[in-house]
Amino acid sequence: MSSFLPPAALSSVLSSVTLLLTAMLTQAAVLTHANTAQARPLPRSTPEAEGVDSAGVLSMIEAFESKIDAVHSFMLVRHGKVVAEGWWAPYAAGDLHVMYSVSKSITATAVGLAQQEGLLSLNDLVLAHFPELAPEKPAEQMKNMRIRDLLRMTSGHQNDMNQVIKASKGGAWIKAFLATNVENKPGTRWVYNSACSYMLAAIVQKVSKQTLEEYLRPRLFEPLGILPPIWGKSPEGVNLGDGGITLRTEDLAKFGQLYLQQGVWSGKRLLSERWVEEATSLQTSTGGNPDSNWDAGYGYQFWRNKSTGYRADGAFGQFAFVLPKYDAVLAVTSGTSDMAGVMDSVWQHLLPALRAHALPDNPSAHGELKRKLSSLALPVQSGSASSPLAAALSARGFSFEPNELGITSAALDFSGTDPRITLQDASGTHVLRCGLGRWVRERTGFQKGISNVFENESQGIAGSCGWADERTFVAKLCFHETPYTLSGRFTFEDERLLIDFEHNLRWGPTKRPQLIGKRSN
Repeated sequence: MSSFLPPAALSSVLSSVTLLLTAMLTQAAVLTHANTAQARPLPRSTPEAEGVDSAGVLSMIEAFESKIDAVHSFMLVRHGKVVAEGWWAPYAAGDLHVMYSVSKSITATAVGLAQQEGLLSLNDLVLAHFPELAPEKPAEQMKNMRIRDLLRMTSGHQNDMNQVIKASKGGAWIKAFLATNVENKPGTRWVYNSACSYMLAAIVQKVSKQTLEEYLRPRLFEPLGILPPIWGKSPEGVNLGDGGITLRTEDLAKFGQLYLQQGVWSGKRLLSERWVEEATSLQTSTGGNPDSNWDAGYGYQFWRNKSTGYRADGAFGQFAFVLPKYDAVLAVTSGTSDMAGVMDSVWQHLLPALRAHALPDNPSAHGELKRKLSSLALPVQSGSASSPLAAALSARGFSFEPNELGITSAALDFSGTDPRITLQDASGTHVLRCGLGRWVRERTGFQKGISNVFENESQGIAGSCGWADERTFVAKLCFHETPYTLSGRFTFEDERLLIDFEHNLRWGPTKRPQLIGKRSN
């Protein structure tokens, strides 16, 4: 009998071996990337050694806590070294966090890299990149719109086209943008226009034949040691360059540090110095109010600060402040409606703490700062630890009529150490554990679209709970990879369960319609 395989069988075996080796090599590459990224954090130092007054940093933290809804984390980098960092529990250092419009600055960075590689010019006409999607008769001013106009948000539109393109039939956002009316000459009028950022992402994808995330992986994320981010996509498969990326706090600080270092990282130039200068300089005026944090001007998808330097800036308080005058970067994540309050706290308390030279050791102030950093936490749910009716109410099931939250049934279990809320909706059954007077962290598929930019099958959630009275159970459900917390009030009547949910933040109304469940067991 021959020991040789017939050609077809041999081909099949080789194909299987190739696939196996490819999978093994891919997994090895992923693990190597992850290990390398984790092994290359920013160096650490102490505040005074880098000319930072510990008392000033503590003052900024106290201002955050007294004036702002909820700051989730911060990382201060001075002279390239992290001198102070903190996360308010249940947020933690390893957590991704939705960045919203910080994505715009990262998208612009991709444009800068593509320009360096000769894939595009800032003077390219937008229509020239999508001739197959252009309307038969585009608006006259659309014909004059260039990539530079998208970067500066001077596309000529009278208003933000974001909702217009996202409401287009079939999810054809690029085509919808090209068909919009352009009322003004491009380059002459600034309007904050997230659709411009999306188009930049689409152009980079078109010229590179890769998604934005794929394009940036070897050019930005891997060199900086940034673990693979989550980056939402549009229906047409384009990364949401206007607001869809999630990063860790240190990733955000590294991105700011790259710009502070004029595009150089670990001795290697990633971005041209000219790009960094142009992208972060005043490219267009944004208003005339000197007291406004948004009227100091705009670069290429970067905001100019009214005080000093520039920033990447995302909804609900996501920031990478770059302060060249002070050789400092401050990364902040938040869940607040008072973004100006975050910024003003930085200007008022942090800037005076940044000195020109190293300071003498100050064990007292540094010790106080360290104690504060080690105890940071968002307030847990207030309430009693028990109710005399808990045992009788435990595990009762309730069913609900169709509602906007999609919840079909609910039950609460108070028999264990940590109460459990069980909710069922179209995506399955979700068991949410919450701690009495403390946060309990888990993963969940509940409210997987809460970030508004993509659906995540599994996301971080932390719960804390208590009893408002003997029949009313209350809980905070913190989605700690987003800015959002959902507060629930569960009121037991004889045969009914009333559920009132309220968001800390939301693009629409924060209070949701009351759910009324009928007892089913």
